[in-house]
Amino acid sequence: MPQDESCDLVVVGGGPAGYVGAIRAAQLGMKVVCVERDKLGGICLNWGCIPTKTLLAGAEFYQKVRHDAASWGIEVDNVRHNWQKVIERSRGVAGNLNKGIHGLFKKNKVSHLEGLARIVRGGPQCAVELRDASGSVTRTLESRNLLVCTGAVPRPLPGAAFDGERIISFKEAMVLPQQPKTLLVVGAGAIGMEFAYFFNAYGTKVTVIEMLDRVLPNEDSDVCTAVARAFKKQGVTCLTATKTSSIEVKPGGVQLTTAPADDPTKSQIMEAEKLLVAIGVKGNFDGLFDPGVGIRIERDHIVVDRADYGTGVEGIYAVGDVIGAPWLAHVASEEAIVCVEKIAGHEPTAIDYDAIPGCTYCLPQVASLGKTEDALKASGLQPGTDYKVGKFPFRASGKAQALGSTDGFIKILSDAAHGEIIGVHMVGESVTELLAEIGLARRLEASSDEIIATMHAHPTLSEAVHEAALGTEGRMIHFTN
Repeated sequence: MPQDESCDLVVVGGGPAGYVGAIRAAQLGMKVVCVERDKLGGICLNWGCIPTKTLLAGAEFYQKVRHDAASWGIEVDNVRHNWQKVIERSRGVAGNLNKGIHGLFKKNKVSHLEGLARIVRGGPQCAVELRDASGSVTRTLESRNLLVCTGAVPRPLPGAAFDGERIISFKEAMVLPQQPKTLLVVGAGAIGMEFAYFFNAYGTKVTVIEMLDRVLPNEDSDVCTAVARAFKKQGVTCLTATKTSSIEVKPGGVQLTTAPADDPTKSQIMEAEKLLVAIGVKGNFDGLFDPGVGIRIERDHIVVDRADYGTGVEGIYAVGDVIGAPWLAHVASEEAIVCVEKIAGHEPTAIDYDAIPGCTYCLPQVASLGKTEDALKASGLQPGTDYKVGKFPFRASGKAQALGSTDGFIKILSDAAHGEIIGVHMVGESVTELLAEIGLARRLEASSDEIIATMHAHPTLSEAVHEAALGTEGRMIHFTN
């Protein structure tokens, strides 16, 4: 694309929001330029969703061969792992998908430019400067619309900046050249728990520290209890309701001082080779906007109107992690599609933020959608009177027993008056693949009766969803409390 040529849309950021939004806009007939300073695919493809799930899949396979093979009648001796090849495989998968995006851009006629973007003007004719590593402006792009999709960056612990060596984020954790013998993880959300599982599976001694009173604190309390029990069985120490008061980097590792959240006098000192900080993220927009543009920032995220994702500055929109929770790749992609379709004059279906699927890929897996039972009770609703609960354990599933994966359950919450699905909470084998059925049910406003009336193949894990739906009506066939 020649220098200073105008277009219909400039997309800043090539992650799951940026590249998806760019492709959809091109499909709608727009002339699109996507600016990315690093690799297409963003954090998700290159340093997040894809390579971490590759690492986790390998850890699960290794763990099953090492610990469960005998129960299958398979004799395996001297099982070992090659750390470098474990890491190389994840990088290879990410690399393959990165190439795929380049191909999609070419097919859809999306122009791709590498460089650091700085937005210097809003509409009616927005302007973006591209700069090289030295800060020199290499070209200026003008466009009727700008879509900011720059994602998020890890949030450090106060007073303990990431150094990439001892105090690390998820990005360093997935490419460590040497496997640490000991690891401390601060934060028991999805990222912290996934990495805790991964390193523990390969033999690292892992301790997870969480300030709140349970692991995966955003999940249903039944789920949290099941995961904590499974991690304890696997050898991971989880310290909940625990605060970190100080961190000191030592020659051989990191020293943490912690104490119970309700009694700071009972402190203890812990040491490990590495400290993985997984306490959340903040919007990635440092240096992106000229001060005169007038973008509003609150709580480290860009403020938008989620009706159309406008920033309040003419022609400038933002979607994905940079605008705040929920920080999920699939949410970012859908927001980008809705946004560009609105820019094109279409009326797309709005995102239902009360029905966002959430998945955690540790073992056992966790999947959820909608309200937790804790939230229902906190709002004053009563079980049986206002809502119904159906909970089916995988130990009663024939397919789960055949797979040797009987930990966990499916829990469905339905409205007592009409049977509408309020929430679902799953723990166990492949539950992240079972969640889409409930997502569709929510979109179609299906009731538990309609799930019950939908025939589920036997023997499958999906039968557990059917049984949980039966449970909301007191009709469970294959399990009784």
